[in-house]
Amino acid sequence: MGRGWRDKKIAELESEVARFKTLVSERDRQIEQLLSQVQELTASVKKLEEQARTSSRNSSKPPSSDGPTAPPRPNKPPTGRKPGGQPGHERHERELLPVDKVSKIVACIPKHCERCAKQLRGEDPEPKRHQVTELPQVQPEVTEFQQHSLGCSGCGHYTLGKLPSGVPTGAFGPSVDATVALLMGVYRLSKRLVPELMHDLFGLQMSLGAVIGCQQAASEALAVPVEKATAFAQQEPVKHADETSWREGPQRARVWLWTVVTSYVTVFRIHARRNANAARELLGQACGVLVSDRHGGYMWWPDCYHQFCWAHLKRDVTKISERGGASQRIGNEMLEEIERMFTWWHRVRDGTLARSTFQVYMRGLRRRFEELLAQGAALPKSKTRKTCKKLLKHAESLWTFVYIEGVEPTNNRAERAVRHGVILRKISGGTNSETGSRFIERILTVHATLRQQQRPILDFLRTACQAALLGKPAPSLLPVPATIQRIRAAA
Repeated sequence: MGRGWRDKKIAELESEVARFKTLVSERDRQIEQLLSQVQELTASVKKLEEQARTSSRNSSKPPSSDGPTAPPRPNKPPTGRKPGGQPGHERHERELLPVDKVSKIVACIPKHCERCAKQLRGEDPEPKRHQVTELPQVQPEVTEFQQHSLGCSGCGHYTLGKLPSGVPTGAFGPSVDATVALLMGVYRLSKRLVPELMHDLFGLQMSLGAVIGCQQAASEALAVPVEKATAFAQQEPVKHADETSWREGPQRARVWLWTVVTSYVTVFRIHARRNANAARELLGQACGVLVSDRHGGYMWWPDCYHQFCWAHLKRDVTKISERGGASQRIGNEMLEEIERMFTWWHRVRDGTLARSTFQVYMRGLRRRFEELLAQGAALPKSKTRKTCKKLLKHAESLWTFVYIEGVEPTNNRAERAVRHGVILRKISGGTNSETGSRFIERILTVHATLRQQQRPILDFLRTACQAALLGKPAPSLLPVPATIQRIRAAA
């Protein structure tokens, strides 16, 4: 074998080595692609698993949306007591009407002794009173205005008699407008059910167009009181704010139903956006303390006068604790601090723990909680890191309720208020126009505010509609001193 053969063999081997290098390079490229796909799929799986674990326990989803795989809420430990009223509890009985308010009195006087049958005489000076209430059959009052048309003997012109001041040009008066508004906005009846109820209860014939006309008349009558209530709410020292989705227009475009709850008034507004500009339109200038759910639209409020909702925070921390690894440890420790804080707060609310003592206790809890937030913010890139960094940035808004009396650690007041609108949206599907949206926000404001002040709603609606017909000032939604005293006594 000569040198030429060796050179040929070497060339073949070098060619083979080059081929194998190309194959290895191709395999390395494929491995990198597969590893990248594995990382992407692993991240997608984790994201989907977290979405699958999302429930009312760790998010703002309502309990009704929980699927069959959602972990059940922990049951309260049994108390061992029987259902119903407990021995010694305060009785709540219907108060009897005074005698002068009763329509009819029937004396039930026994004639003979039920034991020995001896004849009885006389009357009991303090008989046992038993009252039975019945509803009278309602017959609508119809007033006919006969407008005479008389001709002039001089020019031949005919003049039609004018309706008296305060008489509506339509077929229905203020009491009907008020009742229709009550049925639609408070009791959530549809436009098609309202005529049926008006006919069944009052024998009143109404068309669908008449119902819409009554709704619009009531809405216009409520515009000024609601506007003044909004201005009043903006100046209150403590405000709770929340928002939920709404649907508007023929295409049912998404808009937002906003609410602000204060001690004496509750205001609603439907806005096209869910941002800071919409929040500013409703809240006005930053005045007093704002309690919110940490939505970005409220972050322009000063941190020192802003209280984040700890109920929302607890759900977010629960989600952190379910992610495993370092997130799980940090989340579990934060949940322990939250439970400890709520235990102390409930004692403050019940009067068994002085606020000054509570403030001392909260110093250590605040230090520990913010240390846990700092640990979470230092984790590798993850949702936990993002959440903790945001909370640390606005940490002052976590503790406002500790130092300012009258501020609560949760936003339950606003969430309870907006619930009526949520149910109304689910039943009606939203509103067909901006005019309908104005009616909804006004009637919701009137309903929530008057319930808050323990004032009759139908009387207010009737008075407002009557005032609009006569061109007089509408009744006010603002509280009077007696109302303030009543609300404080109930609290």
